[in-house]
Amino acid sequence: MAWTPYEKTVEALVKSLTCKERVEVVGLMEARGRILAKDIIAKENQPAFPTSEMDGYAIRAKDQDKGVLKLTHRVPAGTQISLHVNEGECIKTFTGSLVSEGADTVIPIENVEVDGSSVRIVTPVKEGYAVRPVGEGYKKGEVLIPKGTKIGFAQIGVLAGLGEVQVSVYVQPKVAILATGSEIVDLGQPLPSSAHIRSSNHVTIAALAQNAGAQAIILGLAGDDKELIKKRILEGLESADIVVTTGGVSVGDYDFVKDIIGDLAMETIIQGADIKPGRHVRVVKVGQKYILALPGFPYSSSVVFGLYGLRIIDFMLNQDYDRRFCYATLEEDYKKRSKFTEFTACNLYEKDGEFWVNLEGKKMGSSAILNNLLGQATLLCVPKEAKLLKAGTKVKVLKLEPYM
Repeated sequence: MAWTPYEKTVEALVKSLTCKERVEVVGLMEARGRILAKDIIAKENQPAFPTSEMDGYAIRAKDQDKGVLKLTHRVPAGTQISLHVNEGECIKTFTGSLVSEGADTVIPIENVEVDGSSVRIVTPVKEGYAVRPVGEGYKKGEVLIPKGTKIGFAQIGVLAGLGEVQVSVYVQPKVAILATGSEIVDLGQPLPSSAHIRSSNHVTIAALAQNAGAQAIILGLAGDDKELIKKRILEGLESADIVVTTGGVSVGDYDFVKDIIGDLAMETIIQGADIKPGRHVRVVKVGQKYILALPGFPYSSSVVFGLYGLRIIDFMLNQDYDRRFCYATLEEDYKKRSKFTEFTACNLYEKDGEFWVNLEGKKMGSSAILNNLLGQATLLCVPKEAKLLKAGTKVKVLKLEPYM
């Protein structure tokens, strides 16, 4: 079989991504972890007026030379009072209080001694001290949170400060996952014999999809039952935007998936790729929905979903897939193990402001070694034409879970 070059498969997939953005409005406390669909713009300055950042006395800085100032008023935080600080005067102010007109400085309470209405300056401060200027936090018209941002605790806090009760976010794509193969047993079930293994693919892919911002639907296991596999795939197409199958895409007697999705396909996007692992991958479209048929080995299915499935999810959530890539310096020689474009588990770390990568602790073997992705879940991208990558070479690295 003539395998399609990896770059061509990516081009074909990207070209197929034509679905429109879908947006919904959710409550503020439901927005954490979602992707913002609209720029958040400040409607006013914050603070809107000069504000004290500590307990102290609002003064004119130049009056500190007088040594003693006259206390005229007290302005607790939250008090809307129009007062004026004249020459030789001061006003007691508190954290968050508005700074009265005429004052340009707040001198802390520990810098003065008070006797009745007399405030003696013990330790002077510079002009403007402890006064939050208008717009210190943000200015009217400023884009505070750009569209496409993943909403975390800080974004929630800023939105609350703006008085936002609801937030526009992208609709989460739904990903339905089906594991096939008569040798696999579902979670919590005993292994009938030594010929069986526990299925991990469906939950691994579900977790990858969730981490990317999608909703996961577990379709369960279908063994090597052709009719059941087709039934489950059709159920997935009814409820999800992307249906993912694992296993059944090679050339074995019981590899039914490739034929089933071939019959369902309205458009074939990828039919094999020159990649290791996962060259038997299939991607088709049924209307605006996708079916991804992945290999059955756990490492293979995770990597191939990372290459293609996460790209679709990122597109639907207006995220830049390329943010997952970075360049790093290879610490050791890497001898290529195949004639394909390789994606090899590696370790990525930062030192002195630069990225470095090595393969320490990564096991060489089949595409079943999922534990090679423990830790940072990063992949060394080895070009098809490469034979040996020398230590010191700049290499491309794919982060399945962006973290740095």
